[in-house]
Amino acid sequence: MSGHFSPPRVDGAPLLAVEDLHVAFGNNEPVRGVGFEVREGETLALVGESGSGKSLTALSIMGLLPSGGRIARGSIRFEGRETTVLPPREVRALRGSSIGMIFQEPMTCLNPVMTIGAQVVEALRQHQPLSRRAARARAVELLDLVRIPDPHRPAGDYPHQLSGGMRQRVMIAIAVACSPRLLIADEPTTALDVTIQAQVLDLIDRLRRELSMAVLLITHDLGVVAQWADRVVVMYGGRKVEQAMPEALFARPLHPYTQGLLSASPRLDDSYHYSDGPLYEIPGSITSSAGERGCAFAPRCVHVRAGCRDAVPALVTLTHGRQVACPVLLSEAQRVAAVDR
Repeated sequence: MSGHFSPPRVDGAPLLAVEDLHVAFGNNEPVRGVGFEVREGETLALVGESGSGKSLTALSIMGLLPSGGRIARGSIRFEGRETTVLPPREVRALRGSSIGMIFQEPMTCLNPVMTIGAQVVEALRQHQPLSRRAARARAVELLDLVRIPDPHRPAGDYPHQLSGGMRQRVMIAIAVACSPRLLIADEPTTALDVTIQAQVLDLIDRLRRELSMAVLLITHDLGVVAQWADRVVVMYGGRKVEQAMPEALFARPLHPYTQGLLSASPRLDDSYHYSDGPLYEIPGSITSSAGERGCAFAPRCVHVRAGCRDAVPALVTLTHGRQVACPVLLSEAQRVAAVDR
C-alpha cells in the first residue's frame, strides 16, 4: 500500500491531539467538532473536497487562521501542551521549529524579491542561533536534501526562475529546515503534473523517515491516500465523518460521502488498466449542504432518512479505531464487516 519502511509508534501519548475543534468566522462555523490524533512517525491523511474544512483545521494547528477567524472552542495539544492558550510569541516559536508546513501554492508563499537561499537562511535564523555564514551553508545542505540539483546555483535564483516542482522543493526545504517533529502538507502537489507529484510525495515520505517526523497530509486525491497514508480521516461540511486504515476504507467505505468519493474516482482493474464506464457524480455541492442541524451530507445523500435532517449523527467507534458518523448504514452486520483485517 505505502512506501513506508518504519511503522509509526502506537504506544504513549500522541504527538498531536485535536479534540472537538470549532473554528468560527462571526456566527459561521466552517469547522465543527473535529477531532483526531497524529502519532509519532506516521502519515495521517485528511481527505475531503474543497470547502470541507481541511485547510482551516491545519491553519488552526499552526495558529495562522485568516483575519476574522478564531478557535471558538476545542483543544489542540502538541507534545502534551495545549497550544490554544499559549501566548502568540510561544506559538510563533513552535511554528517553523517544531511544526513545519508546506502550503498549496509555493509561488504565492515565497517572497518574489528574495533569492531562494536568502529565504531558507531567514527560516533558519528565526529559530536557530546560527551566524549568517553558517546559515548559508546549512541552506545549501537543505536544498541538496530535497534533491535540488547543483544546490549552490539555485540558492542565488529568485522563485520565478524555478519550475513549479523546484519551488515546491524549496518550500519543503524551508518547512523542514529546523527538523520539525510534525510536518503539515496542505495539498502539496496542487498544479503539478503527475510525474512531479509522485516525486514530491516520495520526497516528503523519505524526509519523514530520515528526520523521524510525523506528517499530516491534506488532500482530496484518494490515490495519494492509498499510497502514502497510514490512517485516513474523511471530512465533510466541517465535520469528521469517517476514520479508518486505508485498506479498510477502500475495501468497505461506511459513510455515504466516502462511498461517493470512491465511486467518483478512476479505478484500476487487476491488469492495472482504468475500468470502463462513467464516473459517479455526487449530486449537489458542499456549499449548499453545510447546515447547523442534522447531517451536513443529507441534502446530497442517496440513503437519507427523515431523522438525518434532525440531529447531527454521532461518531461511532468500531474496532481498530475505525469511526463512522452514519446511523443509517451502520447496521450490526456492517459493524462486523467493518473490522479491519
